[in-house]
Amino acid sequence: MLTKKQIEEVREHLERAQNPVFYYDNDSDGLCSFVLFRRKFDKGKGVAVRSFPDLDVRYAKKAQELNADYVFILDKPDVSEEFLEEIKNLGLPVVWIDHHDIPGLNVEKMEKKFDNLYVYNWARNKGKDKSEEPVTYWAYKITERKEDLWLAVCGCIADSYLPDFSLEFKEKWPDYWSPAVKTAFDAYFGTEIGKIAEGLNFGLKDSTSNIVKLQNFLVSAKGPEEIFEESSKNYEFRKKYKEIKKKYDVLIEKAKEKAEEKIIFFEYSGELSISSEVSNRIFYFYPDKYTVIAFKKGGISNLSLRGEDVRGILEKVLNSGEFEGATGGGHEKAVGARIKTEDLKKFKEMIEKEIERK
Repeated sequence: MLTKKQIEEVREHLERAQNPVFYYDNDSDGLCSFVLFRRKFDKGKGVAVRSFPDLDVRYAKKAQELNADYVFILDKPDVSEEFLEEIKNLGLPVVWIDHHDIPGLNVEKMEKKFDNLYVYNWARNKGKDKSEEPVTYWAYKITERKEDLWLAVCGCIADSYLPDFSLEFKEKWPDYWSPAVKTAFDAYFGTEIGKIAEGLNFGLKDSTSNIVKLQNFLVSAKGPEEIFEESSKNYEFRKKYKEIKKKYDVLIEKAKEKAEEKIIFFEYSGELSISSEVSNRIFYFYPDKYTVIAFKKGGISNLSLRGEDVRGILEKVLNSGEFEGATGGGHEKAVGARIKTEDLKKFKEMIEKEIERK
């Protein structure tokens, strides 16, 4: 968790910035974190980061183009040193807020190398302070705006975290909740606020110009009732949501057909990369199985894995030396990876062997 001192430090950075740029991970947690800061401090531009696994150097020019005086990185677990070098050359401070525990990433070394870098990552805290709250959770604690409670819940449940303020949300917006909610997945897949969280994830699959429109719409929205309300302000978002939802439902049914005793391993290709969203839904349906969803595009496949200690399983497989250039990491029960498409068969075999050892 972040300490009171760290919360105050981040707040001071936000108040000091006059024209900040917020680089956020391309999901609802990252988006809602940015929007919470934007609504509170009324300044800054948002940039959805689609590069994987790191925030790479190509994005550095956006800070210069937007004439930024501060850089904030939200919910991005890996940042390239080339990116940080470029930002340092621009003379800009960098505030990096994240919650992923990435093995081998030496933050202390990076802070020593880049004296303009301020890292706030509670996943790397020692002892009792280590925790799993997503960035949206702490953005809400930093901004302290009750009217933004719905956005905070959106970002949290989209990142598989049920926040302590969900009961407050239930009281204020009962029609957007359900008495059956016991877990973050229940909220995400079984409530109206969950539908919004899912919708925001889909909306981020759109063009850059339409993502900017979505950001602006969320900054001005009064409450959750406006998100799917027919309006010219959210037309592109609603159109993209319907388009992706149709394809998503087809993929879910196809993935179900791959259910085996202990694992569901489903591969697909095309133009739509939603392996994370599909794996979450399948894992919700089959919580006792391991879920691996692979999106194949050319010679590279993006994978989303879910299951008990799946991070440990992935680490063993990738550390075997069998997968040249492969990357991966994430949370204990939810991880992402990138491997060569030609290695998928071998990857499946090794994952299944590790699962059998459990």
